[in-house]
Amino acid sequence: MFPLMSKIIFLGPTLKLERAQEILEAEYRPPAKKGDFLRLATLSEGKHQVGLIDGVFLHDYPPSPIEVYQVAQRANIVLAGSSSLGALRAVELEKFGMRGIGRVFELFKKGILYADDEVAVTYSQDENRLQSEAMIDIRFNLFLGKKKRIIDEECRKLLTRQAKGLYFPHRSYETIINICQKENPLLREQLEKFRLYVNENRESIKARDAIKLLEYFKTL
Repeated sequence: MFPLMSKIIFLGPTLKLERAQEILEAEYRPPAKKGDFLRLATLSEGKHQVGLIDGVFLHDYPPSPIEVYQVAQRANIVLAGSSSLGALRAVELEKFGMRGIGRVFELFKKGILYADDEVAVTYSQDENRLQSEAMIDIRFNLFLGKKKRIIDEECRKLLTRQAKGLYFPHRSYETIINICQKENPLLREQLEKFRLYVNENRESIKARDAIKLLEYFKTL
């Protein structure tokens, strides 16, 4: 049985669970997979808030748009998505009542980004720890690296192309930088500076958007 007022958040490696719990008291579930939203569609009594941040990509089938639509159509459920699979489904279902939150959602909505692999990652299910980097976060850190004059525009474009050309489970900063160094020895100094920078200062636009979603629910 569900309580008369429930907050359910599907969260995986995008944001540490401890950090999420500091922001919003809710029932945190693992990344959403096929069938999870069909079960939520049976919620009846009371009002409910459902946040979709992370969903599976490789380990299982993710909830389909039509499955999430069943929840978006329920009058007693507030449904919002951000960051990863949540942002993708929100773009598809915004006109049916799902709310999209954050920069990743906006980039997909405007068509600036369109490929699912921009947000896809692999992670350790036991430790909920990232094993690869999301392309959208790589782009963000490269943007910051150029803004802070750690790398120039040529180096930023080179690293972006190299990262995009890799299959998403293989995307790591070490792999991307090492390949670029072998192919572009004249950029070695910049690449080493960026390696040091990103190891100590990496940011996640996906995590920022997840926090925005939790703060949105907190205001309701």
